[in-house]
Amino acid sequence: MSATQPPAPQSDTIELAIPCRPEFVGIARLAVLGIASRMPFSYDEVEDVRLAVGEACSHAVERAGGASAVIRITSVIDPGALMITVADDVPAGAASGPRSEEAQLLEEVGVDQQGLGALLMEILVDDVKIEAGPAGTTVRLTKYAPE
Repeated sequence: MSATQPPAPQSDTIELAIPCRPEFVGIARLAVLGIASRMPFSYDEVEDVRLAVGEACSHAVERAGGASAVIRITSVIDPGALMITVADDVPAGAASGPRSEEAQLLEEVGVDQQGLGALLMEILVDDVKIEAGPAGTTVRLTKYAPE
């Protein structure tokens, strides 16, 4: 007798590329909202994932400062986790464009907005990895499915 094994759980991958401009960040948030909704997450967990992706995209837009760049969002739906990669082609250390008055005030009092964004993402999802290099920045976000 041969025992049949159940089929291996399947992972699905969804990719989205958007211009690195503020008016397109909402599209990334909406796409991730739909993707995260396919997982067994609560409403609050879906919102947390959406906010974390929005933060990663907004950070890329801020660093691009109006320069021509692209943000690529890759989502992998796995039975045990949702893994999202937000990658941009904005070189590390690129000069930012004009900043908001709020951003200028925060800088004046010594608040590192990039550090705040990373902290926010760490609060919202289970695992965050940020890699910056000459070719751009990659943010890897993981939200594990509840057991």
